[in-house]
Amino acid sequence: MADIVDIAVSNNAFKTLVAAVQAAGLVETLKSPGPFTVFAPTDDAFAKLPPGTITTLLQNIPQLARILTYHVVPGKLTKADLAKLGTVTSVEGSPIRINCDDGFEVKNATVLAADIDADNGVIHVIDTVILMG
Repeated sequence: MADIVDIAVSNNAFKTLVAAVQAAGLVETLKSPGPFTVFAPTDDAFAKLPPGTITTLLQNIPQLARILTYHVVPGKLTKADLAKLGTVTSVEGSPIRINCDDGFEVKNATVLAADIDADNGVIHVIDTVILMG
């Protein structure tokens, strides 16, 4: 089975995410055994950011890495697992609110595809880049 990075690389909807993960030096981490739960923003999610945001982040690697690690949670948590928890703590260290009452939301993002199984975890595809705070 493919790992989290291989799945993202093979999907054309994650070109911006893959480029950001490479720029932040997180490829090896996300290829490690983990397991990880990744809330993966699509290219359309990145496109919703204010103009120039991605360029600015690519010039500020520590901030980029912080935002990316906010999208990762230790452990392999399916939608059913997350629904029971309500809140999880990201690798970055901040809490992420989960709401499965009416659909599946992660903070301010809607999950477009849940429970994509990877060799080293699970991916939940989201429609918005989530930010700390």
